[in-house]
Amino acid sequence: QKMPPSLPATINIQEPRWDQSTFQGRAKHFFMVTDPRNLLLSGATLEEARRVVEDYRAGTVHPGLTEDQLWRAKYIYDSAFHPDTGEKMILVGRMSAQVPMNMTITGCMLTFYRTTPAVLFWQWVNQSFNAIVNYTNRSGDAPITPSQLGTAYVSATTGAVVTALGLKSLTKHLPAIIGRYVPFAAVAAANCINIPLMRQRELKLGIPVTDENGNRLGESTAAAQKAIFQVVVSRIGMAAPAMAIPPVIMNMLEKRAFLKRYPYLNAPLQVGLVGLCLVFATPLCCALFPQKSSMPVSSLEPEVQDQIRKKDPWLETVYFNKGL
Repeated sequence: QKMPPSLPATINIQEPRWDQSTFQGRAKHFFMVTDPRNLLLSGATLEEARRVVEDYRAGTVHPGLTEDQLWRAKYIYDSAFHPDTGEKMILVGRMSAQVPMNMTITGCMLTFYRTTPAVLFWQWVNQSFNAIVNYTNRSGDAPITPSQLGTAYVSATTGAVVTALGLKSLTKHLPAIIGRYVPFAAVAAANCINIPLMRQRELKLGIPVTDENGNRLGESTAAAQKAIFQVVVSRIGMAAPAMAIPPVIMNMLEKRAFLKRYPYLNAPLQVGLVGLCLVFATPLCCALFPQKSSMPVSSLEPEVQDQIRKKDPWLETVYFNKGL
């Protein structure tokens, strides 16, 4: 029996498998990255994926390895190990945990929104989860200090709770459906506080900008502002369908005899509807903007423009990693 031809050692597994300049390519990539099934993989499977990827990067191709197997190993490796440090990430902080964790938390936020203790508790749980995700997926180039993490956590939790309780009191005399949207407003407000604070070091010192080939040209705060704005938009977009569609459906269902007869089905139904929305909203909103974002050199700060012009007078566009 003939052995399959050996795989060339020239496939670039540093980049995603699909063309990241198109929305479709980015969506395919993030459907793989956020696949919740990756959470069920055993430690042995993760270690095997790490071995395949690290050996391939070092120029060693395992006998009989196919291109599909290589990419599968790469996505398993990326789902569990930090891209900069190589450390195994906390389970709940991985991108593959986004859908199951968010569907549970968001479903409960939308179910238990009527009492103040419930609002306080679920907003606190949500911001605690966000802090874990932001810390787990931190950039190795701009590490988060414990004090920055604490400040962002406390500020985002306070912002979410104040928004939720303030809006809750304002909606007392309005139709019940409007009250159901209070958790979404609180989550949107918290994202606008949490992400900039979590990445404050980047806003002060800038993030690395490169040319098309990845050659580092300097650090830019203008690029950091654009990157953080894109992440905030993606995160709010991710929460929007899951927090906007289920309330309408639940409002209709609660008027029917079925839910009045079986009220204990309220929370499971809500969590299920949220999960259905998040399975699609999470990867599609991650794909709204390219991970390797770009901006014109003319939009950078004057001193960074001068620095780049000295290196390459004709360069028009710079690139940077926007983060997640």
